[in-house]
Amino acid sequence: MRLLLNFAAFQAGWFACVLGAARGMPWLGPLVVLVVVALHLRLSRRPLRELQLVLMAAALGLVIDSLLLSTGWLAYPSGLWLPGFAPYWIVAMWALFATTLNVSLGWLHGRTALAAALGAVGGPLSYLAGEKLGGIALVNPTAALLALGVAWGLAMPGLMRLASRFDGVTAKPLPGFVDSDWRFSGGA
Repeated sequence: MRLLLNFAAFQAGWFACVLGAARGMPWLGPLVVLVVVALHLRLSRRPLRELQLVLMAAALGLVIDSLLLSTGWLAYPSGLWLPGFAPYWIVAMWALFATTLNVSLGWLHGRTALAAALGAVGGPLSYLAGEKLGGIALVNPTAALLALGVAWGLAMPGLMRLASRFDGVTAKPLPGFVDSDWRFSGGA
């Protein structure tokens, strides 16, 4: 049930981000992502570790998508908050994606080559779908898709390693803590 909920929440957030940006409401997606991340953290055994993962993924996304934006090979119709930086809604999508790394994509832990292959194919396909829905423009489609394939092919194994390290979903609580990084049980 948790896998299904995680997958459905990701899909809802993804569509809210892309369609919100396409329809001139780039704030809509991050609002939905905030709810999804809050729910994810609430259901996590160690929410602080999961929050660290979410923030690291968002930071990585900010860097990667800002670099891709700087090439001029892709463009965003809305949500640009600072010149030269990726729009806030796409950064929110990276945070949203992080919520899947230890749940519905948890089976990829330790499978570096498979993670790289799925990233190299799935990343560009996601951006291509975003273009079809009007959330992004691939100005130079061939160059953009190749760059996205390389970026996601490298990012995905790294994200999976981070997810293994900052796994707050399946990790056992630290001694003295119960079900959360924020509640202390008083025992050892």
